[in-house]
Amino acid sequence: MCGCWSDRRSRPTWPPGSSTPAPSTAEAPDGHHRLRPAEEPSVNSEFVLTLSCPERPGVLHAVTSFLLRHGCDITEHQQFDDTDGGSVFLRTSFTSAGSDLRGLRDSFGPTAAEFGMEWQLRDAAAKPRVLVMVSKFDHCLADLLYRWRSDELDAEIVLVVSNHPGLRPLAAAQGVRYEHVPVTPDTKPQAEARLLALVEEHRVDLVVLARYMQVLSDDLCKRLEGRAINIHHSFLPSFAGAKPYHQAHRRGVKFVGATAHYVTADLDEGPIIEQEIIRVDHRASPGRLVTVGRDAERLALARAVNWHCQGRVLLHGNRTVVFD
Repeated sequence: MCGCWSDRRSRPTWPPGSSTPAPSTAEAPDGHHRLRPAEEPSVNSEFVLTLSCPERPGVLHAVTSFLLRHGCDITEHQQFDDTDGGSVFLRTSFTSAGSDLRGLRDSFGPTAAEFGMEWQLRDAAAKPRVLVMVSKFDHCLADLLYRWRSDELDAEIVLVVSNHPGLRPLAAAQGVRYEHVPVTPDTKPQAEARLLALVEEHRVDLVVLARYMQVLSDDLCKRLEGRAINIHHSFLPSFAGAKPYHQAHRRGVKFVGATAHYVTADLDEGPIIEQEIIRVDHRASPGRLVTVGRDAERLALARAVNWHCQGRVLLHGNRTVVFD
């Protein structure tokens, strides 16, 4: 069963809609749920609650009753009942004139425990801090920077990291720090350690691989689980290896696509967030397919990053529930 009611769209949230229970305090072991100044209560503050739990009667009633007791007004609600898997997924946006984030988290704890919920509660005004990784291709980075500066991206881009120096002017033009971290087979461990240090230093909530042409180690993938998004140049599963668009041209494809997914140790097999396809025909040259493919990559990645940052993506094993 799917259900949705909405009075207006919610404002941006952080961090991802993962399956990690939200702490009732300001800190978590990985620092992922730190309470920031932007989370301090204000008049008519807006919050977002996301959760998953075993399916049973009373889950929705428990949530809405809790919000009613605390004088909250629901502005958007979306729910998915996975009857095959026996789980329920929920995202509720609400306003409150008198409650603060810490107090709401503490108060909701007993309800969450009763229903075995994995949950997060966020201040909708706190934009997630994003680190973008690139190599030499600039189209996804340029698109994200444009959307960010145009206030179309519900995130704060705080840093660009690349294994090449060439795109520094692009980041500098938008006032974003650019960190060149070279990678070779011999220096890969040191490069990944530097990346993790930058994630910690800049309090990064989400890492976006915007055509970053390096394979991350299994250990790094595990460290970034649920908070790293990659864009793949194909509608997965599809043409692997070198020159995928030339392979597609030889096969006479009629669609070019791109896939945005969470990063896992299984290369390009992480939970899919969004896919975009664009129709082509026999007249499209390999060069034309590349151009069309880049458009698909930009669109899929931008949607995935936005939905993630708004808390609209909940992990469901190797799949996702996306409340778009």
